[in-house]
Order: sequence, then C-alpha cells, then structure tokens
Amino acid sequence: MELATVGLFVLIVVFIIVFLYYVPIVLWFSAIVSGVHVSLLQLMLMRIRKVPPSIIVQAMIEAHKAGITQIRRDELEAHYLAGGHVRNVVHALVSANKANIELSFQMATAIDLAGRDVFQAVQMSVNPKVIDTPPVTAVAKNGIQLIAKARVTVRANIKQLVGGAGEETVLARVGEGIVSSIGSADSHKRVLENPDSISKVVLEKGLDAGTAFEILSIDIADIDIGKNIGAGLQIDQAEADKNIAQAKAEERRAMAVALEQEMKAKAQEARAKVIEAEAEVPRAMAEAFRNGNLGIMDYVKYKNVEADTAMRQSIAKPQQVNK
Repeated sequence: MELATVGLFVLIVVFIIVFLYYVPIVLWFSAIVSGVHVSLLQLMLMRIRKVPPSIIVQAMIEAHKAGITQIRRDELEAHYLAGGHVRNVVHALVSANKANIELSFQMATAIDLAGRDVFQAVQMSVNPKVIDTPPVTAVAKNGIQLIAKARVTVRANIKQLVGGAGEETVLARVGEGIVSSIGSADSHKRVLENPDSISKVVLEKGLDAGTAFEILSIDIADIDIGKNIGAGLQIDQAEADKNIAQAKAEERRAMAVALEQEMKAKAQEARAKVIEAEAEVPRAMAEAFRNGNLGIMDYVKYKNVEADTAMRQSIAKPQQVNK
C-alpha cells in the first residue's frame, strides 16, 4: 500500500513538472501583468516548436514597456528559428527608439541575420567610434618620404549595414587618400606646415560611399619624416649609369685589342709573304742565267742598285750614340 502511494506521488510530481514545462503558467502570468497578451496555448506550442518561451516573452515585455508596438510574437519566433538573436534585435530597437533613430523590425532582423551586431551598430550611431589607421607611407614631389598616422571618426550607417563594406575598406580608402594627398604636394614642408590640408582633401573624396559607416572627421595624429627617396633614386640611377658607361668602355677596349691583334696578324702574314717572295728572287735570277735572259753586266748592275739602296737606307736611319 505504501509503495503504491509513493509511486502515485512520484507520478503526480512528474506530471506537474512536465505540465509546468510545457505550460509555463508563471511566464504567462508575468506576461499578463506586464500588459503582453499571449495565451497558454501559444506558450505550449512554442515548446513544441523548440522555441524558448522565456526569450520571446521577455522580448515582448521589453518592447511593450518601451512603447514599441510593431513587434509581433510570430515574427520573433521566425527570427529565432532563422538563427537570429532576438534579445539583441529588441535591445537595438529600444535603443534606436530612445535615440530617435529610424530602425524598423525588418531592417534590424536583416542586419542581425547578415552577421552584424545590430545593437552595437545602434550604439555606434549614437556614440561615434574612433579608428586609428596604421602608419601610412607616402612620398612628396620633392622626393621626401612622410609617414602619417590618422584618426578616423565614424558613425554607423544603419541603412548601409546590410551589404555595406566594413572597417577594413574604410581604412584602406583613407590610406589611399593620404597617399594621394601627400604625393600631390610640391614639398614635404607644405604638408608639415598644414597637415589639416590632408584631412580636407581626403574628406572631399567621399570615401564612405558604399560602406556601413559615415566618416565624420579625419584627423592627422602624427607625421614623421622618413627617407630621402628622391636622392636615393638619383644615387641608384647614377650608379647604374656609371656601370653602363664602364661596361661600354670595356667593350670598346676589348674591340680595340681585338682589332690590334688582327692587324698584327695581318702584318705578320704580309711579312711572311714578302720573305717568301724575296726567297724566290735568287731562284728566278739563276733560272734567268740558265735561260740566257740575264747577263753578267745585268747582274753587276743589280748588285750596284742593291748596294746603293742599302747605303741610302743606312743614311736615312738616325745614328745611335754609344753611351
């Protein structure tokens, strides 16, 4: 008898727990007290659809107390089932309503499902964010390198959060604008004297177009002087020109040496031919003697001419002085 009583008591307790789980009476009573109309059947169906009733009801209570009437229960359930963050969306709507920022429930859920923190975006719309750019290196027209750092004040653009570019794009565009502004300056001194000119030029380019942010201001925090790029390039160019000139001079010298060697070879070849021709003279004279074409008197005249020629050559040569 006692076992039956204990078993019945356990069954009653389990039934009550299951009943209260599927029929959250306390949550329903809290919603009624807060002025949110939701039935017990709807809460039970949320459990069956695996939607936490506490999240939906608390979001509805928060929106109702903030005076937001555009939120419906089924839309919150659909957003939760789509993988959205219901509490962040409701927090964002309440913050936007208090700050007089136009933000609809559809826009807030779209931003949330796009992977952005919609509540943080609303806070950034109210309280702008300051982004520090990395050091940007640029060269003025006179060849002096400048290294600039900027602080960009941005505000979230609610309408561009879906599909708009992020902070990386803003930083890249600001860096590009700084490089363009410094590069167009005639001298680095002008940039150092008026660093605010960079900010004005960059802001006029509308760098926040197509991004999720609105650029409020660009302030140059620091400018340092880097290397003299122009002088370095001129030195490198002069070194390159010198190497080219040396290479061309070496080429001409090699060609001259080759031509000299060629001329010497030709001269040696000519002398060899002369010697060879001179060696043929005695043979020709002997042949002429044998054939009767050359007589003794002719030979004596030839020797006289040869001796006369040798004498003239010795007279023409300068005399060597013996030391």
